[in-house]
Amino acid sequence: MNKTTPFALAVTGASGAPYALRLLEVLLRQGERVDVMISSPGQIVIGMETELKLPGRPAEIRRVLAARFAADEGQLRVFGREEWTAPLASGSGAPCAMVVCPCTTGTLASIAAGSSNNLIERAADVVIKEGRKLVLVPRETPFSAIHLENMLKLARLGVVILPPNPGFYQQPGSIEDLVDFVVARILDQLAIENDLSLRWGDSE
Repeated sequence: MNKTTPFALAVTGASGAPYALRLLEVLLRQGERVDVMISSPGQIVIGMETELKLPGRPAEIRRVLAARFAADEGQLRVFGREEWTAPLASGSGAPCAMVVCPCTTGTLASIAAGSSNNLIERAADVVIKEGRKLVLVPRETPFSAIHLENMLKLARLGVVILPPNPGFYQQPGSIEDLVDFVVARILDQLAIENDLSLRWGDSE
């Protein structure tokens, strides 16, 4: 298992739960440590878009996810939205990188404003101020001028804006292939080697 600072994964209430679960699966499979935060709407969407029904408490969520993805002891931590004593709430406990996947435009706006009204927003604020990589995966269409202005503001701070737009040049044969295409792009931003999807110019 990677003993360095963990990655952080936040899941909010936009459509796209399969991206988040697949990303978590691959990170854990690669031996990375992951700190997870799931908003209440995020839990609802996971239940709507997948067969996974998560319990309410962070400790119970951790047990379910750890069993599902065969996580090693100590590899996966789950924190609640008001858990202000979590390491993620302080620069001294900043993750090596953070992904918000999927990211609602409301969460994006709060991060752009530095609101820090909950642990997800505070963790993102910490990542920005500490100069770590923050990847936002906004799942909305069309984007309004407000959404675009918030994205531009964050992009100018070095935040990666990565809408989940799958390509088709690899001739996907399943929904899983489309999910893997997007997850591969996220992993690239985290400098995690992967072969989830064919790259442009590659052949089978």
